[in-house]
Amino acid sequence: MSLLLPGRRLATTVLAFALVGCASAPASPPTFWTGFRDHPHGYLDKAHAPNAAVFLPAPPEAGSLREQDDIARYRYTRTLKGTPRWEQARADNEIETPSAPRVFNEALGIDFVPERMPTLTRLLGRMLGDLETVQTPAKRGYFRIRPFVSEPAETCFPPETWLADSGSYPSGHSALGWAWALVLAEMAPDRADEILARGLAYGESRMVCGVHYASDVEAGRIVGAALVAALKADPAYRADFAVAASELSRARAAPR
Repeated sequence: MSLLLPGRRLATTVLAFALVGCASAPASPPTFWTGFRDHPHGYLDKAHAPNAAVFLPAPPEAGSLREQDDIARYRYTRTLKGTPRWEQARADNEIETPSAPRVFNEALGIDFVPERMPTLTRLLGRMLGDLETVQTPAKRGYFRIRPFVSEPAETCFPPETWLADSGSYPSGHSALGWAWALVLAEMAPDRADEILARGLAYGESRMVCGVHYASDVEAGRIVGAALVAALKADPAYRADFAVAASELSRARAAPR
């Protein structure tokens, strides 16, 4: 026989049903950003983030052998139009959407679905916000003219006006692609070679597209590595990294 008084028995029953209802209610699907305007901010505060204008060397001097090599490679990559590499470079232009990390699908051996890996998706997205903090002083300070502006030629996608008006050095896509690769390789060390190779190719796509010089791409990788080093010291990033790594591990273990 229950020792609860009638009123307490009723309250307990109601509470039990309420708990069951909460346990069985479907979880709300995660929501993500839709573009740059509502893109998540980064982990690092500006006062303590690396400053690429301080640690990054200046772009090649006009007339130098390095600049001549940049121009020669720009002209050569214009001949790649119509090839699979040109089409890959066009696809690699994606960077702001939640699904942008799907460029690593083959390297990871999974299909990157943001809803299945919400913490990882947001972590990688927040890294773009941090990249803007780190690289903007260098982009504005050096303001190197982009190759398709200095020497007009076809690019693998129609460049928007803001792209022509922004600095070419360093390459932000290259920086983020390399930073993403370093993070994902740490989460999936058994696929590190494939992931790192894809991160390098993601940056090289900017040269293939004709929107960056080769030295812009190389400088971007320095920025990407500096970004990851700074993030490793951030407690919020480390906490998200642990959750994101578990999400990725479960996604890799599930049937594709």
